[in-house]
Amino acid sequence: MAKAIPSFFIIWGKISIVKKSILILSAFLGSFTLSCAQENTPKIETPENPNYDYVTVVDGIDIPWGMAFISPEDFLVTEKSGTLYRVRNGQKTAVSGLPEAYVRGQGGLLDVALHPDFANNNKIYFTISMTLEGDEGGNTALYIATLQELSLSDVALLYKAEPNTKKGQHWGSRIVFDDNNHLYFSVGDRGNRDVNPQDLTRDGGKIYRLNLDGSIPDDNPFVALDGAKTAVYSYGHRNPQGIAIHPQTGAIWETEHGPKGGDEINIVRAGKNYGWPKITYGINYSGTTITDDKALPGMEQPFYYWIPSIGPSGTAFSSSDIYDGWKGNLFVGSLAFEYLERLVIENDQVVKREKILPGIGRLRNVKEGPDGYLYVGVEGKGILKIIPKK
Repeated sequence: MAKAIPSFFIIWGKISIVKKSILILSAFLGSFTLSCAQENTPKIETPENPNYDYVTVVDGIDIPWGMAFISPEDFLVTEKSGTLYRVRNGQKTAVSGLPEAYVRGQGGLLDVALHPDFANNNKIYFTISMTLEGDEGGNTALYIATLQELSLSDVALLYKAEPNTKKGQHWGSRIVFDDNNHLYFSVGDRGNRDVNPQDLTRDGGKIYRLNLDGSIPDDNPFVALDGAKTAVYSYGHRNPQGIAIHPQTGAIWETEHGPKGGDEINIVRAGKNYGWPKITYGINYSGTTITDDKALPGMEQPFYYWIPSIGPSGTAFSSSDIYDGWKGNLFVGSLAFEYLERLVIENDQVVKREKILPGIGRLRNVKEGPDGYLYVGVEGKGILKIIPKK
């Protein structure tokens, strides 16, 4: 149960930029809670006689990171190495006009999403690892463009995280929309955990919120905080690679890679600090301790965490009646153990876990299509469609 702790206020006077940054790191901006997260219980099940099968929709895509459906037979797929495909009736064709990706480590062409009014304006958004002319290294950038059959026009940069780095890890990134014409996207901590996630004056380790034209919403949580990145919606994240909107509540559910152990599901709320690396249920890959703290005042607990790490990737809710007993369930791809995880949630608790497509390969993404079926992106295989057995 959550234990409420009294709120306090930070006095903001004429102090140095360095001191302001230190205060920003510790700003809680509201009421504090300490709560208990649910770890990976119950034990995951693997059905002996699964009630589903799958078909390959399109193959030959090495790392299919993002998917955006125009219709069940017409959709976009990003390939991490830098190619945007348009898939129509199972045939893929590269789309021209994309800026060159800064492909480094985990970075490249990442997510893609249709503008909420795509049917009228043909606009899409995508996140991409980017270096601008004269720069060294790169960081995650959000673009908007107009899709014209097999080419992009009016390509415009909406946001680019800073500073650049030549590190290859933790770029994020996913894109979702709420019902109020806001766009959310994620950027990982870019391998600089000791600075970026807890510093509101720096990008990295954050979820961002923009208006659809790229402007900053007036009610973003840090617009009045001197020196803060005003696009930031929440902070203290490590490497968010899954975001989904809950079909009933509209809440933003996010999955992120922890270190060794401590992968998380978070319900993202405005202005909240999700703790990385001040609190974590994981340890360094070497086995050494990151911190002894698993909870601190002013820092949110994960809704759920996995030990050992599953390497969570794309995340989606099933909202259709196509699959028996799956409606309302959360689905998370596992890169590390090569399956799709189904989580049954009741009364704010995970009550059942199940392996879907065990051993299928590194499962990079999952999306519910406009036809209500679940589609998964599997490295080296392409896009698969999960179908119920008759």
